[in-house]
Amino acid sequence: MRFNPTPIPGAFQIEVDSLRDERGWFARSWCRDEFVAHGLDSALVQCNISFNEHCGTLRGMHFQASPKEEAKVVRCTQGAIFDVIVDLRRDSPAFHRWHASELTADNHHALYIPAGVAHGFQTLTDRSEVHYQMSETFSPAHACGVRWNDPSFAIRWPDAPRRIIAEKDASYPDVGR
Repeated sequence: MRFNPTPIPGAFQIEVDSLRDERGWFARSWCRDEFVAHGLDSALVQCNISFNEHCGTLRGMHFQASPKEEAKVVRCTQGAIFDVIVDLRRDSPAFHRWHASELTADNHHALYIPAGVAHGFQTLTDRSEVHYQMSETFSPAHACGVRWNDPSFAIRWPDAPRRIIAEKDASYPDVGR
């Protein structure tokens, strides 16, 4: 695996190194030792799958508050997504900055998202499936979010024929500066 740093400290785009032969290819997508060697939280305790029927589906921007903060590894296993993170850590030099990665079933990339960073995505194709690994179990009492189009972040989301977003996600508050 190759861990490519993003402009958000502690966040990495992860590329797999595949071994190819006449059967196809094989790659490692997770290795605790490699994550530890990069100083990343390797205590993954829960995995989730999000299936999204339509292009333009937007989920986010989600995070869990202390003491249930979570790191995530996100990978698109079918279709394609525009995956976005926003640094909400007040002590970070990238506080309030965002970064996006295109994750697709074809490129096999993943995004490591450290605790304290909000996450969301917009589907770029119909029938997109997203696989999440988390370092903390889901806690409804600590589940939080910020609005996907908060002007203080100025995220440049891709155009979509129609945007589908849950009322809960659309009604998260703006953070402001």
